[in-house]
Amino acid sequence: MSRVIVITSGKGGVGKTTTTANLGSALTQLGCKVALVDADFGLRNLDLLLGLEQRIVYTAIDVIAGDCSLEKALVRDKRQPNLVLLPAAQNRNKEAITPEQMKIIVDQLSKSHDYVLIDSPAGIEMGFRNAIAAASEAIIVTTPEMAAVRDADRVVGLLENESIKSIKLIVNRLRPEMIQLNQMISVEDILDLLVIPLLGIIPDDQRIIVSTNKGEPLVLEEKLSLPGLAFKNIAKRLEGDLVPFLDLMAAHDTLLTRLRRRFFGP
Repeated sequence: MSRVIVITSGKGGVGKTTTTANLGSALTQLGCKVALVDADFGLRNLDLLLGLEQRIVYTAIDVIAGDCSLEKALVRDKRQPNLVLLPAAQNRNKEAITPEQMKIIVDQLSKSHDYVLIDSPAGIEMGFRNAIAAASEAIIVTTPEMAAVRDADRVVGLLENESIKSIKLIVNRLRPEMIQLNQMISVEDILDLLVIPLLGIIPDDQRIIVSTNKGEPLVLEEKLSLPGLAFKNIAKRLEGDLVPFLDLMAAHDTLLTRLRRRFFGP
């Protein structure tokens, strides 16, 4: 059965779109058929991160209006034939589509794909409602900042109210040296606050900006960076593999060690 997962956070700028692009690409590399849905109507950035902006002809709005079929609106990634993107419309606002219409589109996609990943816009208004309408699972992306964690906590409550019970966490832009200096919230503190399972940790790295600007997901690199490896590991965990967390704290009191203490004891 297809898995429909919304990638959300509440707060803008935490890395939802980067996560969607890399996770979709990583799942494709594992042999899955993946459809990515950009639910950020009025803006649209997922196509840029995938390097597909020049290939968009139709959008989800054209499908809803009956101007084209869903298959015609899908943009296929040349590098990864099993990865497709359904773009959002830049010239329409978030009220241009309803949750019911989003459900219809996603239900059609789920018939021919193993995963449908929905990139949710920031905020908790109509765009968020549209993004979660068809989802049965959610991935919360947050950064180690109190504002981001507080917004994530609010979103967890909203998702639970919508009967989305499978909710997992990705902590993005972690900087181990700042944690050592008590200048950044630790992953353990975030887990204590949000009380949802940890799916992965992505270290802060300038190569993420470079890959975004180039339209090439990190997981496609020949020589994987640490963030690229982290995204690949997250994809494997979604597929059910027991993949250990990366040791991001180097020779210090490592994150991995502390997570083991938290879940398995000394």
